[in-house]
Amino acid sequence: MGAGLQTSIALTRLQQTQQHIHPTRATHEVVRQAIVHGPRTPELWQLTLSELLDFQCREYHDRECLVVPWTNTRWTYAQLQAESEKLARGLIASGIRHGDRIGVMAGNCEQYVSLFFAAAAVGAILVVINNTYTRAELMYALEHTSCKMLFISPNIGRHSLEDSINYLQGRDRAQSLPDLEEVVIIRGQYQSVKTYNDVIHEGNAVSQNTAYRHANIVSPYDVCNLQFTSGSTGNPKASMLTHYNLINNSRFIGDRMDLTASDVLCCPPPLFHCFGLVLGLLACITHGAKIVYPNETFDPAAVLEAISKEQCTAVHGVPTMFESILAAPRPRQFNCGRLRTGIIAGAPVPYSLMQRLVKDLNMTEFTSSYGLTEASPTCFNAFTHDSVERRLTTVGKVMPHASAKIIDPKSGRTLRVGERGELCMSGYQVHSGYWKNPQKTAETLLRDEDGTVWLRTGDEAVFDAFGYCTITGRFKDIIIRGGENIYPLEIEERLAAHPAVSRATVIGIPDQHYGEVVGTFIEFEKGVANLPSAEDLRNWIRETLGRHKAPKYLFVCGSHDLLPRVIPQTGSGKVQKQVLRELAKKLVHSETQTLLQ
Repeated sequence: MGAGLQTSIALTRLQQTQQHIHPTRATHEVVRQAIVHGPRTPELWQLTLSELLDFQCREYHDRECLVVPWTNTRWTYAQLQAESEKLARGLIASGIRHGDRIGVMAGNCEQYVSLFFAAAAVGAILVVINNTYTRAELMYALEHTSCKMLFISPNIGRHSLEDSINYLQGRDRAQSLPDLEEVVIIRGQYQSVKTYNDVIHEGNAVSQNTAYRHANIVSPYDVCNLQFTSGSTGNPKASMLTHYNLINNSRFIGDRMDLTASDVLCCPPPLFHCFGLVLGLLACITHGAKIVYPNETFDPAAVLEAISKEQCTAVHGVPTMFESILAAPRPRQFNCGRLRTGIIAGAPVPYSLMQRLVKDLNMTEFTSSYGLTEASPTCFNAFTHDSVERRLTTVGKVMPHASAKIIDPKSGRTLRVGERGELCMSGYQVHSGYWKNPQKTAETLLRDEDGTVWLRTGDEAVFDAFGYCTITGRFKDIIIRGGENIYPLEIEERLAAHPAVSRATVIGIPDQHYGEVVGTFIEFEKGVANLPSAEDLRNWIRETLGRHKAPKYLFVCGSHDLLPRVIPQTGSGKVQKQVLRELAKKLVHSETQTLLQ
């Protein structure tokens, strides 16, 4: 008999005993509503990011804060503060003022970190842009947020951005992006484009008193960060996050990991994502700890090297990252003896992977986590002392100063403990809404009869009797590929624009490595002479969307006996995606040759 089954039986017997001894109380427990509240301690901090860094510098002035092995950078807390203050003066010299937007599209590096704090010191809003965006996606992000400056790298890993930079430097920029005044190369040089160091140099003409005056008008409740989160309908939305949101959420994340000033976190997730920026960087800053960004983009060999050389005590990642890390050859004299914790999130975690994290990487205190950008991001997180079974089957308990409930998505009625429904969140960490998108903001932020604002997550969840949360599904059609959210509509719209395609429906298909991959069912236009190949259609998608959004599996309707002649619909005209998901799993499992060649 398994330990899980034994525990279940023991709990059932305990509940039965309670019903005999306290029948009224037991009945109340069974029917209680699915609402949980986090602890109200410790108190929330009301600080700006500049004030946070200044506060931590008083105690950890000479302690190392940031290590970037691929650039040979080692900054103390004092050096990070000095660098960000110089850059803040440079931003002021460039005309940046309170509320202006600054875009950044780069890999993980020390300049990215200093820009984050410099923008916050001036009261500007840093727009973090996915470094896999195509030129079209980048232009949309800049136009939508009316960025005044853009810091960008010519190359990010194997991804070249030279075409985008050349376009931005061209004559047409004034018409397509009238608000964008300057493009700055964040690392190195590219042709005659202004560099990060140029901005620093220009800041010498701005006095420290002027910089202090700018910082003094910044409020903890000001928006400091815009993070793009795609939706199942239309273009990506920019979530507005405040100093107050980010600082407090990062504190509580570090607390759940038992972080102290002696900890060293290896953080391969990107800085353009809440995982790298909040769960990583800010969780360390709020605890006086050290963060290590092993490479510009994810590289499992670099992660292992950093864990060993920097004697890391924690490492973050999504399941596919950890799979790659565990599969990579160990460096000579590899040592993970100090490694104990970290967060694994972004997708369901196989039990076998959890076992290997403990056995091969010594991560006995790893924690599971759930969040979304609109909640800054963490809503639930496990404790380091939770059982492995708890950390495998749940995402832990709700964070301090947050509340969560499970509702019927149709009626809005709060369900009971043990019932599945839509997870909603409230508390300090809920974002201020979507930038220039009041309609979507109103759809996701609901005010109840008591005046409490609740964020609808769109995720299906259930609470147990002890307040632990399990994510059981998604109401949205989001595909999570290696922890990265992919939204079918934008791929469907791109495929439909192909002259040979009549119709396309995109779904997620289970994958052993990535968790899910993109699959699509296609109907071709009748009478087309030269049909495109699978690679032709993938390249068509890659022209305007990221490479990871190109379908791994393409099924042509009517090309095989198992495939429908047309994409199935309900009586009301809705595509039966669940039918297609089940069919796709069957076809992939049987390896039937029904793919477009």
